[in-house]
Amino acid sequence: MSGHSKWHNIQGRKGAQDKKRGKIFQKLSRDLYQAAKAGGPEPDGNPQLRLVIDKAHAANMPKDNIQRAIDKASGQGGANYEEITYEGYGPAGTAIMVSCLTDNKNRTAAAVRSAFSHHGGSLGSNGSVSYMFDRKGYIVILRDGLDVDEDSMLMDVLDAGGEDMKSDDDQFEIFTAPSDLTAVRDALQEKYDLDTAEVTMFPQNKTAVPSDKVSQYTGLIDELDENDDVQDVYEAAELPEAAE
Repeated sequence: MSGHSKWHNIQGRKGAQDKKRGKIFQKLSRDLYQAAKAGGPEPDGNPQLRLVIDKAHAANMPKDNIQRAIDKASGQGGANYEEITYEGYGPAGTAIMVSCLTDNKNRTAAAVRSAFSHHGGSLGSNGSVSYMFDRKGYIVILRDGLDVDEDSMLMDVLDAGGEDMKSDDDQFEIFTAPSDLTAVRDALQEKYDLDTAEVTMFPQNKTAVPSDKVSQYTGLIDELDENDDVQDVYEAAELPEAAE
């Protein structure tokens, strides 16, 4: 009996690891697709694609998976993918934006609507919550193995055209205008290895989620994250410290 339990536990851990790895590959596949769609399928002429390919290699993503994602962007994958953003409200009125990449809008819309309704939320119309978010270029440079102080990094960021920078013990976070991301990224790449370089959404303010709504809220985010069509979920929520 104990042997069976041990095997069951090992299989359970392996299943969880496989699921986590699958989600990482899924996210990387979409990042590869978007980078190739925006700048072309050749990494030598597309710095953003080259950055994502490097991240995919670091995550041990199979080469066939990488190439398949790039082929989709150039129309060789057989399906046409569209980027769609849904806006809605979670429990306690929290603003949520859901960025999707899909080859079937009806399937995706139904799944996203179902996730909101399952967990006490509701979908809104276009523009219903997007005004609560700022769209910015976002670059992350990890401190690990990097011999540079905050002042020197800030000077490099400003010289490159960046707007602002935050730092902690682990990383430098750099913010740009969306239109300036490519130029700032290319300038910083000449001196540093970048961990992240993307245009993303930041909430202007956050809505506190009451303790009795936390389970509903996290259930909604989890269901959205597990949807294969969902690329990113942008939240304007603040959870109680005990729930984080």
